[in-house]
Amino acid sequence: MRNRIAPRPAITSRLSLFRRTGGLAAGLLLAAAVVAGCSAEGASVDCRTDASCYITFDRNVEGTASVLGVEAKLVGVDGDQVTVEVAGEQISLWLNEPATEVGGVAVNLEKVTSTEVEVRLAQA
Repeated sequence: MRNRIAPRPAITSRLSLFRRTGGLAAGLLLAAAVVAGCSAEGASVDCRTDASCYITFDRNVEGTASVLGVEAKLVGVDGDQVTVEVAGEQISLWLNEPATEVGGVAVNLEKVTSTEVEVRLAQA
């Protein structure tokens, strides 16, 4: 009869810790990749780990932002209607309306104030 040696708990817990921190590191790398792919002029960009980005345009400036592999540009604002160009296609957006899919992203209008316009782009 052979004696089997049970794994030491310390080794098992180290492996478990390694797996957890490895998953955390992979998530952080993904988040960094999403944020690194963003740029803006006349706008600010807030990209999240859920593969969505919020672009806040200055209302009186023709701002542009490059996020999620597409370029978004504020074209015009008329009350609660906003016209943006996403992936080369002009679309009109209204507050509280469902997202419109363009160039592989879902686009919707989040906020319109006297000074800024916020648009959300998410992977479709």
